[in-house]
Amino acid sequence: MATVALIVHEIREDAEQAALTLAGWLTERGHKLALLEANAKDLAIDAAVCEPEELAKGASVVVSLGGDGSMLRAAQLAAPHGVPVLGVNFGQLGYLTAVEPDGMIEAVSQTLAGNVDVEMRMRVAVTVIRASGEEIDAGHALNEALVERDESGRTVRLGVSIDHEYFMSYSADGIIVASPTGSTAYSLSARGPIVAPLHEALVVTAVSPHQLFDRSLVLNPTSTVEIEVLPDRNASLSLDGRTIVRLLPGDRVCCTRSNVPAGFVSLHGEEFLNVLKTKFGLASSNGELNPNED
Repeated sequence: MATVALIVHEIREDAEQAALTLAGWLTERGHKLALLEANAKDLAIDAAVCEPEELAKGASVVVSLGGDGSMLRAAQLAAPHGVPVLGVNFGQLGYLTAVEPDGMIEAVSQTLAGNVDVEMRMRVAVTVIRASGEEIDAGHALNEALVERDESGRTVRLGVSIDHEYFMSYSADGIIVASPTGSTAYSLSARGPIVAPLHEALVVTAVSPHQLFDRSLVLNPTSTVEIEVLPDRNASLSLDGRTIVRLLPGDRVCCTRSNVPAGFVSLHGEEFLNVLKTKFGLASSNGELNPNED
């Protein structure tokens, strides 16, 4: 008998209906369920209601029913407990999810039987060092840490050091430090490189830089990237799209490889390449175009 934790997109009725179906299937087989309070209010499921930090404790798997945003949340809660996440896609394309809704039951069955691979995805650990010397543990990002301009809309000046050696200063809308998994998120829209998710690296990309050098850096996973807010503009730090803290001139953001990776259930091997082909309408085989390409 296993415990399965569910994270369900709160405003998608199809995800909630799938959660009810999955809960019934699991209960019939003697498995236990765990839910967050926000989901428990909307779902008539016999389940343990948990605080976020306790949801994955003792679970065999966390099943995310939603899109990539739900997967980011699930990974954040599951990784500290060493519990893998299985993503069921109720979003659009879904870079992070492993299975479509019609394959949900089979995927969960195979996961509980141990017939799947678990991919360990690198995360980024982030610390804020105030100008006063105070250190703040900002947390861990699966996709990216972003130091960006504040609400004024003006570009921000940021000094970047790599392995404690000054590299250069940027005048830009922001700087992204992404994991390989995050290379297909905001970093990609900023013209950063695509890195296979099982690689380990820190990918540094400037957002709309106002200077000649605008190339990304793909650094060793053992590197330390420090971003200092230079006078006389404020900035902010966000992790995976969540604003964490406001930054003042002299504050620094330190990014390193996290020692707590996120485990993702993998059912079919290289889903990553298939998602890329679908998103960009790449040739399917023998030079033929995908059906969605004109």
